[in-house]
Amino acid sequence: MASEKAKALAAQQKAERKAEKLRKKNSDDPRDWGRIRQIIEAYKRTNEVDPQLKWWTLAAVAGPLAVGLGVGLWLQPWWIWLITGLMMALVLVLYVLTWRVKKANFKRYEGQAGSAEVAFQLLNKRKWTYELGIAATRQMDVVHRLIGRPGIVLVAEGNTARARALLATESKKHEQVAYGVAVTTVLVGRDQGQVPLDALQKHIEKLPNVLQSHQLTEVKQRLRALDAMRPKIPVPRGPMPTMKGVNRAMRGR
Repeated sequence: MASEKAKALAAQQKAERKAEKLRKKNSDDPRDWGRIRQIIEAYKRTNEVDPQLKWWTLAAVAGPLAVGLGVGLWLQPWWIWLITGLMMALVLVLYVLTWRVKKANFKRYEGQAGSAEVAFQLLNKRKWTYELGIAATRQMDVVHRLIGRPGIVLVAEGNTARARALLATESKKHEQVAYGVAVTTVLVGRDQGQVPLDALQKHIEKLPNVLQSHQLTEVKQRLRALDAMRPKIPVPRGPMPTMKGVNRAMRGR
């Protein structure tokens, strides 16, 4: 009797594993993909907006292999140098893919509501927290908020005039609640006095630190009262999914 139950349980577990494997195979969620599929999907999606990717990838493979083979023909044994060239090619391909994925992300989403999240995702999550769409106009000009040791950073995107006015309003509200904590404003765009989307991450990271770690908790608590007075704004999500390794490698570059 026990043997029959054990067999039934084993069969059930096998069926569940098979179903889960099939689900992941057909899933559109990058979290269900293996590393190889993540790299392939990132390459495909990047290639849609960056036709030069294939040439950069080819150069990243051919260059180290040619160098390794050339050195190997001069310094024996040649096959060791060829393997070394292959390993260098794999590293260089991942570097090129990381670089072009980041560039393609900015190109794909620049000018769209919520595009600033592309840059926010590249920030160190241990140093920064962010809230999307804390304020918006009917035309979807939006203001986002980041909190880190440089204080409160408000980032606006949309029509220049409307976004600037909304940013000024939100800055006053936050200054009243923050009690002396620095409130920095940033307007995303390519006009004079604005910060382009592809430079936003570095611009934020270069801001000087003015708060200690324990002060961040106090600032966040003060902002809860301000956030409780208004509903959340549904901001479209911008960034395309990329593999975790590529996202980690992109931070700080």
